Amino acid sequence: MSRILIIEDELSIAELEKDYLELSSFQVDIETDGRSGLERALSEEYDMIILDLMLPEMDGFEICKKIRAEKNIPILMVSAKKDDIDKIHGFGLGADDYITKPFSPSELVARVKAHLARYDRLVGSNAQENDIIEIRGIKIDKTARRVYVNGEEKAFTTKEFDLLTFLASNPNRVFKKEELFNKIWDMESIGDIATVTVHIKKIREKIEFDTSKPQYIETIWGVGYRFKI
Repeated sequence: MSRILIIEDELSIAELEKDYLELSSFQVDIETDGRSGLERALSEEYDMIILDLMLPEMDGFEICKKIRAEKNIPILMVSAKKDDIDKIHGFGLGADDYITKPFSPSELVARVKAHLARYDRLVGSNAQENDIIEIRGIKIDKTARRVYVNGEEKAFTTKEFDLLTFLASNPNRVFKKEELFNKIWDMESIGDIATVTVHIKKIREKIEFDTSKPQYIETIWGVGYRFKI
Protein backbone atom coordinates (compact mmCIF):
# COMPACT_ATOMS: atom_id res chain seq x y z
CA MET A 1 0.00 0.00 0.00
CA SER A 2 1.44 3.37 -1.03
CA ARG A 3 1.99 5.94 1.73
CA ILE A 4 1.17 9.59 1.13
CA LEU A 5 1.90 12.58 3.35
CA ILE A 6 -0.37 15.63 3.09
CA ILE A 7 1.18 18.86 4.39
CA GLU A 8 -1.76 21.27 4.54
CA ASP A 9 -2.72 23.84 7.20
CA GLU A 10 -6.43 23.88 6.32
CA LEU A 11 -7.50 20.74 8.16
CA SER A 12 -10.89 20.47 6.44
CA ILE A 13 -9.19 20.36 3.04
CA ALA A 14 -6.55 17.90 4.24
CA GLU A 15 -9.18 15.55 5.68
CA LEU A 16 -11.23 15.68 2.46
CA GLU A 17 -8.13 14.81 0.44
CA LYS A 18 -7.33 12.01 2.88
CA ASP A 19 -10.85 10.55 2.65
CA TYR A 20 -10.74 10.36 -1.15
CA LEU A 21 -7.23 8.93 -1.21
CA GLU A 22 -8.07 6.29 1.40
CA LEU A 23 -11.07 5.24 -0.70
CA SER A 24 -8.49 4.48 -3.39
CA SER A 25 -6.53 2.31 -0.95
CA PHE A 26 -3.74 4.75 -0.10
CA GLN A 27 -2.37 5.11 3.43
CA VAL A 28 -2.45 8.81 4.30
CA ASP A 29 -0.94 10.97 7.06
CA ILE A 30 -1.51 14.69 7.67
CA GLU A 31 0.73 17.45 9.03
CA THR A 32 -0.64 20.98 9.40
CA ASP A 33 2.51 23.12 9.62
CA GLY A 34 5.59 23.36 7.48
CA ARG A 35 8.29 22.49 9.99
CA SER A 36 6.64 19.33 11.36
CA GLY A 37 5.67 18.34 7.82
CA LEU A 38 9.25 18.58 6.62
CA GLU A 39 10.54 16.63 9.61
CA ARG A 40 8.09 13.82 8.99
CA ALA A 41 8.70 13.78 5.24
CA LEU A 42 12.43 13.32 5.82
CA SER A 43 12.28 10.92 8.76
CA GLU A 44 9.64 8.51 7.42
CA GLU A 45 9.25 6.61 4.19
CA TYR A 46 6.54 7.99 1.90
CA ASP A 47 5.75 7.29 -1.73
CA MET A 48 4.43 10.80 -2.44
CA ILE A 49 4.03 14.22 -0.82
CA ILE A 50 1.02 16.52 -1.34
CA LEU A 51 2.38 19.91 -0.34
CA ASP A 52 0.46 23.14 0.21
CA LEU A 53 2.33 26.27 -0.78
CA MET A 54 1.27 28.62 2.04
CA LEU A 55 2.05 27.09 5.43
CA PRO A 56 2.88 28.31 8.93
CA GLU A 57 6.47 27.90 10.16
CA MET A 58 7.93 27.16 6.69
CA ASP A 59 6.51 27.65 3.20
CA GLY A 60 6.03 24.97 0.58
CA PHE A 61 8.87 26.21 -1.61
CA GLU A 62 11.45 25.73 1.15
CA ILE A 63 10.00 22.33 2.09
CA CYS A 64 10.06 21.18 -1.53
CA LYS A 65 13.69 22.22 -1.87
CA LYS A 66 14.75 20.34 1.28
CA ILE A 67 12.81 17.18 0.43
CA ARG A 68 14.16 17.11 -3.11
CA ALA A 69 17.73 17.39 -1.79
CA GLU A 70 17.27 13.98 -0.15
CA LYS A 71 14.44 12.13 -1.84
CA ASN A 72 13.22 11.57 -5.39
CA ILE A 73 9.60 10.75 -4.55
CA PRO A 74 6.84 12.67 -6.39
CA ILE A 75 5.82 16.03 -4.92
CA LEU A 76 2.43 17.52 -5.84
CA MET A 77 2.28 21.20 -4.93
CA VAL A 78 -1.11 22.68 -4.01
CA SER A 79 -1.92 26.40 -3.92
CA ALA A 80 -4.72 28.93 -4.10
CA LYS A 81 -2.42 31.08 -6.24
CA LYS A 82 -2.87 30.87 -9.99
CA ASP A 83 0.22 32.89 -10.96
CA ASP A 84 2.48 31.17 -13.47
CA ILE A 85 5.52 32.47 -11.59
CA ASP A 86 4.64 30.31 -8.58
CA LYS A 87 4.27 27.26 -10.80
CA ILE A 88 7.60 27.96 -12.48
CA HIS A 89 9.26 28.43 -9.09
CA GLY A 90 7.77 25.20 -7.78
CA PHE A 91 8.86 23.18 -10.81
CA GLY A 92 12.31 24.75 -10.57
CA LEU A 93 12.65 23.47 -7.00
CA GLY A 94 11.73 19.94 -8.03
CA ALA A 95 7.94 19.72 -7.74
CA ASP A 96 6.44 17.16 -10.12
CA ASP A 97 3.03 18.77 -10.47
CA TYR A 98 1.04 21.85 -9.44
CA ILE A 99 -2.71 21.95 -8.77
CA THR A 100 -4.70 25.11 -8.00
CA LYS A 101 -7.46 25.37 -5.39
CA PRO A 102 -10.33 24.78 -5.63
CA PHE A 103 -9.97 21.43 -7.36
CA SER A 104 -11.96 18.25 -7.67
CA PRO A 105 -10.90 15.53 -5.20
CA SER A 106 -11.26 13.01 -8.01
CA GLU A 107 -8.78 15.03 -10.09
CA LEU A 108 -6.34 14.95 -7.17
CA VAL A 109 -6.66 11.16 -6.90
CA ALA A 110 -6.15 10.78 -10.64
CA ARG A 111 -2.98 12.89 -10.56
CA VAL A 112 -1.65 10.98 -7.56
CA LYS A 113 -2.20 7.64 -9.30
CA ALA A 114 -0.55 8.89 -12.49
CA HIS A 115 2.55 10.18 -10.71
CA LEU A 116 2.96 7.05 -8.59
CA ALA A 117 2.63 4.84 -11.67
CA ARG A 118 5.24 6.88 -13.52
CA TYR A 119 7.56 6.86 -10.52
CA ASP A 120 7.24 3.08 -10.18
CA ARG A 121 8.20 2.69 -13.83
CA LEU A 122 11.22 4.95 -13.43
CA VAL A 123 12.41 3.25 -10.26
CA GLY A 124 11.93 -0.15 -11.83
CA SER A 125 14.18 0.81 -14.73
CA ASN A 126 16.88 2.51 -12.65
CA ALA A 127 19.97 1.02 -11.10
CA GLN A 128 19.94 -0.60 -7.69
CA GLU A 129 18.98 1.68 -4.81
CA ASN A 130 21.61 3.20 -2.57
CA ASP A 131 22.75 1.21 0.45
CA ILE A 132 21.46 3.19 3.42
CA ILE A 133 21.62 2.76 7.21
CA GLU A 134 19.02 4.64 9.27
CA ILE A 135 19.20 4.63 13.07
CA ARG A 136 17.29 7.04 15.35
CA GLY A 137 17.60 10.16 13.24
CA ILE A 138 20.94 9.30 11.65
CA LYS A 139 20.96 8.41 7.96
CA ILE A 140 24.15 7.03 6.45
CA ASP A 141 24.12 6.71 2.67
CA LYS A 142 26.93 4.23 2.10
CA THR A 143 26.66 4.48 -1.69
CA ALA A 144 26.84 8.28 -1.87
CA ARG A 145 29.04 8.51 1.27
CA ARG A 146 26.81 11.14 2.86
CA VAL A 147 25.57 11.48 6.45
CA TYR A 148 22.41 13.22 7.65
CA VAL A 149 21.52 13.96 11.27
CA ASN A 150 17.83 14.78 11.75
CA GLY A 151 17.62 15.72 8.07
CA GLU A 152 20.71 17.98 8.08
CA GLU A 153 23.74 16.85 6.11
CA LYS A 154 27.01 16.76 8.05
CA ALA A 155 30.46 16.86 6.50
CA PHE A 156 32.69 13.87 7.31
CA THR A 157 36.26 13.10 6.39
CA THR A 158 36.95 9.78 4.69
CA LYS A 159 38.09 8.03 7.87
CA GLU A 160 35.36 9.57 10.01
CA PHE A 161 32.78 8.25 7.56
CA ASP A 162 34.40 4.81 7.42
CA LEU A 163 34.59 4.56 11.21
CA LEU A 164 30.98 5.69 11.76
CA THR A 165 29.71 3.36 9.03
CA PHE A 166 31.60 0.39 10.43
CA LEU A 167 30.26 0.93 13.96
CA ALA A 168 26.69 1.56 12.75
CA SER A 169 26.86 -1.56 10.56
CA ASN A 170 27.74 -3.61 13.65
CA PRO A 171 25.42 -2.19 16.33
CA ASN A 172 25.57 -3.23 19.99
CA ARG A 173 28.94 -4.90 19.49
CA VAL A 174 31.95 -3.69 21.47
CA PHE A 175 35.15 -3.10 19.51
CA LYS A 176 38.58 -2.56 21.02
CA LYS A 177 40.49 0.48 19.82
CA GLU A 178 43.09 -1.82 18.29
CA GLU A 179 40.38 -3.62 16.28
CA LEU A 180 38.98 -0.36 14.97
CA PHE A 181 42.44 0.95 14.10
CA ASN A 182 43.30 -2.19 12.16
CA LYS A 183 39.93 -2.28 10.41
CA ILE A 184 39.66 1.37 9.36
CA TRP A 185 43.29 2.34 8.85
CA ASP A 186 44.31 -1.07 7.52
CA MET A 187 47.51 -1.09 9.54
CA GLU A 188 49.15 -3.30 12.10
CA SER A 189 48.54 -2.45 15.74
CA ILE A 190 52.03 -0.94 16.03
CA GLY A 191 50.42 2.29 14.74
CA ASP A 192 49.11 5.04 17.00
CA ILE A 193 45.67 3.88 18.19
CA ALA A 194 45.11 7.29 19.79
CA THR A 195 43.88 8.37 16.37
CA VAL A 196 40.76 6.26 17.00
CA THR A 197 39.93 8.31 20.09
CA VAL A 198 40.43 11.54 18.17
CA HIS A 199 38.12 10.43 15.35
CA ILE A 200 35.45 9.22 17.77
CA LYS A 201 35.52 12.66 19.41
CA LYS A 202 35.07 14.39 16.04
CA ILE A 203 32.23 12.06 15.03
CA ARG A 204 30.42 12.68 18.32
CA GLU A 205 30.63 16.43 17.78
CA LYS A 206 28.69 15.93 14.55
CA ILE A 207 26.06 13.37 15.55
CA GLU A 208 25.50 13.71 19.30
CA PHE A 209 23.14 16.23 20.88
CA ASP A 210 25.28 16.25 24.04
CA THR A 211 28.82 14.91 23.61
CA SER A 212 29.17 14.50 27.40
CA LYS A 213 26.27 12.05 27.34
CA PRO A 214 26.56 10.23 24.00
CA GLN A 215 23.43 8.48 22.77
CA TYR A 216 24.97 6.72 19.80
CA ILE A 217 28.65 5.87 20.28
CA GLU A 218 29.25 4.63 23.82
CA THR A 219 32.62 4.33 25.52
CA ILE A 220 33.07 0.98 27.21
CA TRP A 221 35.75 1.89 29.72
CA GLY A 222 38.85 -0.26 29.53
CA VAL A 223 37.63 -1.96 26.37
CA GLY A 224 36.59 0.28 23.45
CA TYR A 225 33.46 1.58 21.76
CA ARG A 226 29.97 0.43 20.87
CA PHE A 227 27.29 1.90 18.59
CA LYS A 228 24.01 1.67 20.48
CA ILE A 229 20.61 1.21 18.78
